[in-house]
Amino acid sequence: MKKDIEIPKVDNLFLAISQEYNEAFKSNDHYVYLINKKDIDLEMVLIVSKGVDQDKETSVMRHKIEHLPAKSFAKVELMLEDVLTLNNHFKVTFFENNRIFEKEFVLKKNSLKEGALRHLDILNKRGILLK
Repeated sequence: MKKDIEIPKVDNLFLAISQEYNEAFKSNDHYVYLINKKDIDLEMVLIVSKGVDQDKETSVMRHKIEHLPAKSFAKVELMLEDVLTLNNHFKVTFFENNRIFEKEFVLKKNSLKEGALRHLDILNKRGILLK
């Protein structure tokens, strides 16, 4: 029975965590972006995120994007410094051509360091890309 279930592979969908300077608070903030590099629009995108470690756990955050056009991106959430010390899991579920897809991304704890940041062309910001 399980062998008959087809789990479609998700390509050209990425999460990025950017570092952006906040003028008002004079601090570096971190934001999560969903990047659609597909040639097709995505519908009803649901993102569920949670940070976990051995003895700590965050609340589950849920976000919805009704429509994400092809070759575009959307800002999903602000990540606080404390959350970056946890393993952060992001589960993205969406419809493409009336078919449901799902992909999971993991931001490992303490991986958002200055040496790991790269220029992300589509965002025109510095950050890291999760594949």
